[in-house]
Amino acid sequence: MIRVLVADDHAVVRRGVIQILSVDLPLEGIDEASTGAETMQAVHRNDYDLVLLDIGLPDIGGIEVLKQIRSIKPGLPVLILSIYPEKQYAIRSLRAGASGYLSKESAPSELLIAIRTVLKGKKYLSRSLTQTLLGARGVSVAKEPHESLSDRELQVLYLIANGMK
Repeated sequence: MIRVLVADDHAVVRRGVIQILSVDLPLEGIDEASTGAETMQAVHRNDYDLVLLDIGLPDIGGIEVLKQIRSIKPGLPVLILSIYPEKQYAIRSLRAGASGYLSKESAPSELLIAIRTVLKGKKYLSRSLTQTLLGARGVSVAKEPHESLSDRELQVLYLIANGMK
């Protein structure tokens, strides 16, 4: 029996993920959070076997939430589930301590495979990300301009792009 926290700012996404998990996993309980602050409160209060974390939370970016989770519960598996392309955020997420990164465009079966993988203490990388990493190994690849930004700079750029001051 596992206990899961689903942290995403979209209620429809949370409900969909919960429905997928409820059918195929032996669950003790599932909690929900819609902001980074709620996520951190839940992690402080409860013991989870897994956190499914969105990168685009409205108050605290998912990467920062991930770093905070790592500082207080370093062994807690955190699977990033995001709308952003793997190429943009997967490596940053893994460097920050994520157990895996999965696009929300992935099939439910791949989500379940990713969850089972990280619950076993392993890292999960999708086939496309694995191919990208293997293809780039040892090859000098020109970086996109945003790839040289720090996590905070990328978060600020994201907020500006969304009309925030």
